[in-house]
Amino acid sequence: MIILGIDPGLRTTGFGVIQKQGGKLRYIASGTIKSGEGDLPTRLKVILDGVGEVARTYGPDCAAIEQVFVNVNPQSTLLLGQARGAAICALVTAELSVAEYSPTQIKQAVVGTGRAVKAQMQDMVARLLQLPGLPGTDAADALGIAICHAHSRETLTLIAGGTKATANGPLAGLRIKRGRLVG
Repeated sequence: MIILGIDPGLRTTGFGVIQKQGGKLRYIASGTIKSGEGDLPTRLKVILDGVGEVARTYGPDCAAIEQVFVNVNPQSTLLLGQARGAAICALVTAELSVAEYSPTQIKQAVVGTGRAVKAQMQDMVARLLQLPGLPGTDAADALGIAICHAHSRETLTLIAGGTKATANGPLAGLRIKRGRLVG
């Protein structure tokens, strides 16, 4: 399964593409989409087109994006929400399912603590994907989102459908009973 992670931002939107095969993760690509300093509609189009191009280039099976967190500045939060909306539109236009994760969920899945700082995310992403160096912060966040989804997808499928996990996965044999995972 190929997973596209998106770290939305109005100036810089990070993307990360990984492959999950069994319990192994493999790095495919990462980078950023820079929207420049133009007017808002033009910048949103750059994000829409850029995310769409990434989806066409790498052909992911699914996508994951970071949820908007409430910022101290409401105007910044609104602008980030619009950038996120442009990215989601590109993903949906590419006919991808889109999962959403909070910053805390992503940090917890990658670093083991929801209070991780950017440097810790970069380091753990590089370790988990066996990269030769540290990715940039936006690319690292996007890769972290993809990693979070890779680890969460089986659990989410199990919870949503109440069916058994794959026979050889980490949740093999578990079922949902009265809203809880049971063996």
